[in-house]
Amino acid sequence: MSIYEDLFSVRGKTALVTGAATGIGRMAATALAMAGARVFIASRKAADCERVAAEINKLGGPGDAEGFGGDVSSEAGVDALAAEVAARTKTLDILINNAGVSWGEPLETFPYAAWAKVMNVNVTGLFHLTRQLLPLLDAAATDDDPARVINLGSVMGTQPLADDAYSYTASKAAVHHLTRTLASEFAKRRITVNAFAPGPFQSRMTAFATASQEGADKVGKRVPLGRIGAPSDIAAATLFLCGRGGSYVTGAILPLDGGQSVQHGMTLFKD
Repeated sequence: MSIYEDLFSVRGKTALVTGAATGIGRMAATALAMAGARVFIASRKAADCERVAAEINKLGGPGDAEGFGGDVSSEAGVDALAAEVAARTKTLDILINNAGVSWGEPLETFPYAAWAKVMNVNVTGLFHLTRQLLPLLDAAATDDDPARVINLGSVMGTQPLADDAYSYTASKAAVHHLTRTLASEFAKRRITVNAFAPGPFQSRMTAFATASQEGADKVGKRVPLGRIGAPSDIAAATLFLCGRGGSYVTGAILPLDGGQSVQHGMTLFKD
């Protein structure tokens, strides 16, 4: 392996990707496994995770995937997931906090309960799982090759845009700020903390607008670069931040949005 190939290598690393049965989480998990990592795939639906892990393994990459259940929406769920990971590995090189939920409803009827539901998964669960897994991240961290945490933010956390998803956009802004806070605190532990701020990708969360090619093309026309995101966009960003090439990057909110974060008067799904 040349020095340049080594910059993006994750061979021999162990990763956990939450919410990885679909969408961006699956894209990141696939990239890591295909690049040589051992990848744990966890979400509320254990059967889906087991199926996706098997599908990734059938691709024949140098790494492998293991799927199991994990729920970050409650304290008990976070504790159980952390214990399951600790039972499978003594070190964790990469944690991708991808699990997330959304809620869309007009301002006039937006429910009180939607705030707790979204914040519990997108912010509270993310924070507590990261804290619970610190011993495993510490065990993997070195001066030359820090352990990595990647949080899933959103372009909606960087722009004053709700599209009726008021608690979601607020939660993603919180994820961005928490990412910077933890990056500052964890630097001395040799753990980097960064976030993706994606624009529109095909996922279960955006299926209402991007499930069909016609819908994806319509949304893509609103993106400055003229398309929605592709799995390769997530793969490249994941391997950059998780490989040696990303070892000097921490506290970054990486815009994977085709230019939407610098677009004025942007819109995602609403006409």
